[in-house]
Amino acid sequence: MLVARSGALLLQLRDDQAPYYPNVWGLPGGAIEPGETPLEAAERELWEETSLRPATPLRPFTTQKLAPQHRLKHYFYGPTTATQSDVVLGEGAAMLFIPAASALARPFTPGSAEVISTFLSSPEYAELTAPPTTT
Repeated sequence: MLVARSGALLLQLRDDQAPYYPNVWGLPGGAIEPGETPLEAAERELWEETSLRPATPLRPFTTQKLAPQHRLKHYFYGPTTATQSDVVLGEGAAMLFIPAASALARPFTPGSAEVISTFLSSPEYAELTAPPTTT
């Protein structure tokens, strides 16, 4: 979950050629390749799908078992200084920074909406979006 300075989240609209869950929204990501850690895979997938890097290293948020799909999803988060014009669409129909207030008003891949909702109400998200402190 890449968070812009405005608090917007980077979301991907999967295209109609996606082998799983076409034409719904999700987060940048993908499969772990042999020899990769989940964190390495998250960083690689983010770069491949967007040409973006987080402003600080990604941090783990949660994992999620999706029993019907026999999958374990790893979710990471981090801030970015990137704007929409910095995004290079490497996969999918669209890759957009969506304001948090409207992020959940769309169909998502299994499990994504639940984790995004939890993240948006988390201390981690609050920390990323807090105004800078002045002394």
